[in-house]
Amino acid sequence: MHEYHHGFSVSVERVADEKVLLTMHARGKLRHEDYQIMVPMLETAIAGMESPKIDVMMDAREMDGWEMHAAWDDLKLGLKHGRQFSKVAMVGSKSWQETAAKIGSWFIGGEARFFEDKAPALAWLMETA
Repeated sequence: MHEYHHGFSVSVERVADEKVLLTMHARGKLRHEDYQIMVPMLETAIAGMESPKIDVMMDAREMDGWEMHAAWDDLKLGLKHGRQFSKVAMVGSKSWQETAAKIGSWFIGGEARFFEDKAPALAWLMETA
């Protein structure tokens, strides 16, 4: 019997008056249910902000992709809040993840980059413009 491992952790932190850091760690395939948890958290964090800027740290080293409904949820999130995303750092080790980061940059107002290690990804997120 094959055991499927899935896990998802998310934290949303206000780091300035108009800035939010969304940190995610995914294991296995992202599911629709994951977005039902994450999106309301994000929207609550940016509620009342006039011009929110969202930075994302996505640890995808144990991620296997998205289920179809979750991929649709991800696209909807990008269409609704894409202009508010300032920086998206995806940490992974698979070539499809690097491609996903490049494609993701098409749907956001800021920049998305792929990293193989978490430390340089965090350093890039913490850089000020």
